[in-house]
Amino acid sequence: MLPVAYETPAAVALIIGGAIACFAGYRLFRMVLAIYGFIIGAMLASSVMASSNALGMVLAALGGGLVGAIVLFFAYFMGIALIGAGLGALAAHFGWAQVSAAPDPPVAVMLVCVAIGTIIALVLQRYVIVLSTAFSGAWTVIVGALALDRAVPRVASADVWILYPFSPAGGPRVVLFAWIGLGVFGTAVQLITGRRR
Repeated sequence: MLPVAYETPAAVALIIGGAIACFAGYRLFRMVLAIYGFIIGAMLASSVMASSNALGMVLAALGGGLVGAIVLFFAYFMGIALIGAGLGALAAHFGWAQVSAAPDPPVAVMLVCVAIGTIIALVLQRYVIVLSTAFSGAWTVIVGALALDRAVPRVASADVWILYPFSPAGGPRVVLFAWIGLGVFGTAVQLITGRRR
């Protein structure tokens, strides 16, 4: 949550941060972690403040953003391991749904898949970082662009801007295709520029 006056600068910051993650995420991975830590920390901390306290919301967003940036900046290997663990859990659920009528896999199967996903992510670090930063950066660019688009014809009665990073307005298919297209393009850019070095 931020005062409406900060909606346009926040949307521009999302677009810039997302573009950095999408197209240079591997080379600037620690900076990308700090950017996303700042965004998440600012979202969480500012949502605790009352909407009538504009200064408190801004100060909470800055303080929470700094804490989030520091935490994620130093969580380099843990972040990669968590991405692998999440992908392993996702694979376990999809695979189990294909071979069993039970809705959830047993704990042992889940633990094995999570361990395998973590090991694969740590071994294939570069590709995991490239894919995750390209697609998360693409999503951040889209969320920022949609927020910027809505910031122009703003209703005067609304006094707080709330960021909804997982359900941006706009046609669901258009948003999905834009995300996939930008994510694939960002992945290609990162892989090509990484080879030249």
